[in-house]
Amino acid sequence: MERKKELRKRMALLKTQHKSSITRQSESANILAALEAHPAFRAANTILLYYSLQDEVDTHEFVQKWSCEKQILLPVVVGDDLEIRIYTGPEDLATGTYGIEEPTGELFTDYAAIDFIAVPGVAFDRNGNRLGRGKGYYDRLLPRIPQAYKVGICFTFQIVEEVPAEPFDIRMDEIIMQ
Repeated sequence: MERKKELRKRMALLKTQHKSSITRQSESANILAALEAHPAFRAANTILLYYSLQDEVDTHEFVQKWSCEKQILLPVVVGDDLEIRIYTGPEDLATGTYGIEEPTGELFTDYAAIDFIAVPGVAFDRNGNRLGRGKGYYDRLLPRIPQAYKVGICFTFQIVEEVPAEPFDIRMDEIIMQ
């Protein structure tokens, strides 16, 4: 656990150095272009994305863009868990826990129908291990969706030599970065 805390601190420092919104927007656009060109994304009908925080790959326009063609789901923090709700448009977003914009629409419980998941992270390694923010939300959610193709999306500086992994951690199938 101590190694994870130290890695989170190191990544927080790197994120402050990577604060140019122009750079972040440009890199986000490149990452998301690679994501939408991915064969697993193209084939997917039901996709779990996330509505980004300021220090993450910016997904806001991407969520809106693809909601016209695919069923887009977003997580909602409820207590110690993530619920999944159907994204219906920016007008149905409300600021939730941690200042994240979250959908207020219909609850989605058919986890077996989810084909593809884009997962945020503080850091990733080349083996697909992911370091989250430390609350374990995705650690509890991802085991319920084993069939979905899981892609971590991040900036290049978020790739590290090794993310300390626990037996319960779910590896990403792939990492897309810029």
